[in-house]
Amino acid sequence: MKLVLMGTNAFVVPMFDAILKAGHEIVAVFTRAPKPMGRKKVMTSSPVNLWAEENNLPVYTNIKDYNFLPDMVVVVSYGVILRENVLNSASCINIHPSDLPKYRGPSPIRTAIFNGDRQSAVCLMQIKSELDAGDVYMRRKFDIGENDTNEDVENLVSALGADMLVEYLADPKKYIPIPQTGDVTYTHKFTGDDEIIDWSRGAYAIHNQVRALGAGRTKINGIDVKILETRVENGVLKIIRLQPSGKNPMDWKSFVNGLRGAQVELGK
Repeated sequence: MKLVLMGTNAFVVPMFDAILKAGHEIVAVFTRAPKPMGRKKVMTSSPVNLWAEENNLPVYTNIKDYNFLPDMVVVVSYGVILRENVLNSASCINIHPSDLPKYRGPSPIRTAIFNGDRQSAVCLMQIKSELDAGDVYMRRKFDIGENDTNEDVENLVSALGADMLVEYLADPKKYIPIPQTGDVTYTHKFTGDDEIIDWSRGAYAIHNQVRALGAGRTKINGIDVKILETRVENGVLKIIRLQPSGKNPMDWKSFVNGLRGAQVELGK
C-alpha cells in the first residue's frame, strides 16, 4: 500500500517504523520544521524527521508542499491542521490516545494523567475537518498506573498504536467505522503556568500534576525548585526527586541536608 505518513513527536517513531517494516511503500513523510532547542537555540529536526532520513525516505516540513495521491494518509501527533487538498487526496486515518470522544485536542495523555484517570484508550479513527470527531475503526483500552508518567503512557501508546496500524493497514476493508458517542470533552495545551504547585490541593492532585507535566514548580525555603518525582504514601505526598534552580537534580534527603536543619517551608 502506498502511504503518506505525517507526525512529529518521538512516540510516533515506533508506529511509523512498524508500518515501514510491514512492507508498505512510504511515498512521503511530513513533519514539523526544525526549531531552536536548548540554551544555545540550536536548530533541531523532529524525531520523525530524523527517522525518515535514517531510512532514506523523502521528508517535507511544509504542508503546502503536499501534492500526492496515496492509498492512505496516516497521521499521528503531527500538530498541523490538514486542509482539503490532503483530506480529498485519500482516506486519512489518525491514532488518537484517548477514549474518544473524551479528551479531543492536543494533550490527551497529559490531561488523563493530570486528572487522575486510571484508564484510557487508543483509537484509530477517520480524520474529518472537525477536530478529532471522525468515526472510530479500532479502540484499545489500557490502564494507567498510579505512578505512571507521561513518558510511561506514551511508550505504551506507541506499542499499542503500532500493533493497531499494522493490523488495520493489512486489510482496511475488515473494519467498520463506528461514530463517536457520549459526552465530548476537549484538552488544552499545557504551559509553564500549569506547572506551578498550589499546596492547598490534595496530595494526589499534586502527584498527578508532577507526573503528567514532568515537573511542578514551587519555592521551598525561598529557593526556586522543580519537583521532578513524587509518591503518595498513606495519603501523604512524598517528594522523591527535585532540582533547585541552577543545580543538578537531587533526592529529597540531599536537599533537606542542604538546609542545615532549617524547618522546611513549602511554597515559601
